[in-house]
Amino acid sequence: MTHNPGPWWLRWLPADSRASVQRRALVVWGVAAVIALVQHGLKPAEHALLPSFVYSYAISTSIWFLSDPMRIVLRLRLGLEPPYYWRFSPATMAYLVLAVLLGYALGTAVGDAFSGRSTWALLMLSPERFWGFLVWSLAVSGAFLFYFYHREKARALEHLATETRLKLLESQLEPHMLFNTLANLRALIATDPPRAIDMLDRLNAYLRATLAASRADAQAHTLAREFERLDDYLALMAVRMGPRLRYRLNLPPELAAHPLPPLLLQPLVENAIRHGLEPAVAGGEIEVGAAQEGGALRLTVRDSGVGHDGPPQAGFGLTQVRERLQTAYGNAAQLDWRSAAGHGSQATLTLPLQTPATPRP
Repeated sequence: MTHNPGPWWLRWLPADSRASVQRRALVVWGVAAVIALVQHGLKPAEHALLPSFVYSYAISTSIWFLSDPMRIVLRLRLGLEPPYYWRFSPATMAYLVLAVLLGYALGTAVGDAFSGRSTWALLMLSPERFWGFLVWSLAVSGAFLFYFYHREKARALEHLATETRLKLLESQLEPHMLFNTLANLRALIATDPPRAIDMLDRLNAYLRATLAASRADAQAHTLAREFERLDDYLALMAVRMGPRLRYRLNLPPELAAHPLPPLLLQPLVENAIRHGLEPAVAGGEIEVGAAQEGGALRLTVRDSGVGHDGPPQAGFGLTQVRERLQTAYGNAAQLDWRSAAGHGSQATLTLPLQTPATPRP
């Protein structure tokens, strides 16, 4: 998700796999160094330090390359799905066994070329030593693959739990807004039928947009769609509040396709109306904006309402937004809320700049 193209040497892999492939490579290379040092330490006469490093790194890297990045390259044939590309199936298991054997043979050939000796000749001179070394090498490789598989499976389950939690939070947001709107609509039906009809039309447009967003995957919801829904919502509120509510939405075109969890900004806009503009006799203005600042995305919701001194009160809006930020981004995102009596309030979301999603029609 993060706008990080990944290491240059992995640009030929899908973007969502590069970071994890790099992490696994670093683990493999770190363990390869330990193996080389242990071999040299146990039998320095048989395993000189430099050849030990060459053999260890050549075998480890060859097996890693064939079983990890090349597995992702062959993802369509192996039936692997993003973003983790790990799956136990006959085809995958057969490929991994073949990758380990070929990687071992390739790495051994590189080590033999460097040291000027033949590991395969060891099969004739000392079969037990040869097979022992081979089995030990394959066991280490198998342990790595087992560890990486279960690690990525755990990450997949964690991702699923995160998505489920986001959906639950969204389901809490929708009725909250809908009940408030229906209560306002009921009051207008008796006092101002034309405005009630206008409000009903706005509500219909908003719910259509909300339904479309709920059926799309998380990456398909963009800042453009979020701002469109805010426009519908604020137009709906403007019917009820009349000239007391003024609003501006500022979304730079280059950020329109940026992915965003649905309904992330709406609770902040609701707070601005309920606690900032409604208590003000003259109402006021709400401004929602997006901007790129370095490697971060800044989203702001500012109102010119009554404001508030002191820390924010615990409420539905800020609590839900903070929970959703933690669920979607962890510690990579934050919410800053500032307010002053008589000078309005401003909520600022700082998120990781992400790879833009492909806009859908």
